[in-house]
Amino acid sequence: MEQFFFYFISAIILIFSILTVVGRKILRVAVYLLFALIGIAALFFLMDYYFQGAVQLMIYAGGIIVLIIFSIMLTSNIDLKFERVSRKKSMASALLCGTGALITSWAILTFDFKPSGLPPLENSMRQLGFSLLGRGAGGYVLPFEVITILLLAAMVGAIVIAKKQKNE
Repeated sequence: MEQFFFYFISAIILIFSILTVVGRKILRVAVYLLFALIGIAALFFLMDYYFQGAVQLMIYAGGIIVLIIFSIMLTSNIDLKFERVSRKKSMASALLCGTGALITSWAILTFDFKPSGLPPLENSMRQLGFSLLGRGAGGYVLPFEVITILLLAAMVGAIVIAKKQKNE
């Protein structure tokens, strides 16, 4: 039964990922991306990685997609329709994607996976929390804050540029 759910969720992720790339209406593309990210969270839950699944839902499906949709609505581009891609570019993209998939598959299938011989690390929620929110050695609070400020500046800059073009 788990295998059926895995293939079902994988098909959903694949369908919505393709729709995200080939969609022409920008708001629909954002919603397709939302469903693809929810599918990825479902895979995490299926593999019993509940923390990772919850983080996927909260940060990506919840936060990032809401940010994208608000940005679309603030710039008044809800009705924006992307141009149709030429057949030549589509064929080149398909060829490059296929080549990348073949190279990746070849690398994974020919790699000799061996156990590291190291004892397994003890992962606890307390240790994970200290690692993510720690300010000392091994802490990631500063990079997260810098990335947050960078993303905020990029969003404000994009909105300002879009508003200028609309007024002109």
